[in-house]
Amino acid sequence: MTMEQYRHVDCVMPAAGLSSRMGRWKMMLPYRHHTILDESIENALGFCSRVILVAGHRGDELAYRYKQKQGVEVVVNTHYEQGMFSSIQQGAKQVRTENFFICHGDMPCISPDIYRRVWDKRGSYTVFPGTAERPGHPVLLPATLKAQILSAPFDGKMKRIIYGGEVKYARLSDTNIYFDVDTPAAYERLCQRSQ
Repeated sequence: MTMEQYRHVDCVMPAAGLSSRMGRWKMMLPYRHHTILDESIENALGFCSRVILVAGHRGDELAYRYKQKQGVEVVVNTHYEQGMFSSIQQGAKQVRTENFFICHGDMPCISPDIYRRVWDKRGSYTVFPGTAERPGHPVLLPATLKAQILSAPFDGKMKRIIYGGEVKYARLSDTNIYFDVDTPAAYERLCQRSQ
């Protein structure tokens, strides 16, 4: 299998929320030499062929920022206040690959190697990087779930769709699969890591 075939997978990345728990817009908070969202995208593109970035709150800013970014397609979810599932639906509409990842824009510590190790477990089922008790991200979905996602109501539940089918776990020991930056304390921990 060539490297190009190996990496032919889309990643839906929701980044539409209000960041209410953070108290300020977290996606553009500084991290390393750019931002939290920049890092999440770069990591995904280190393995995936394309990131479908789902914007909502301040969507025009994200669309402008990434319009020239190779491998990134920005989709604006006008219903983002309906919740995360509505963003996943908007992203899933653009998926063109057989399997596809979902990984949140506020998880900048998920390395390309984590994507690779989850990808290695792919099949006609969903793969989580962690365990049944703590699933983590990124999650790899089979093509069969796309139609179910798109036909569900805005307020649908991703868990219900995923667990309605077969699920496997990669059982990775990397704690970054659980680390999302959604509070000021989490952001402080993230900044301490990069020093």
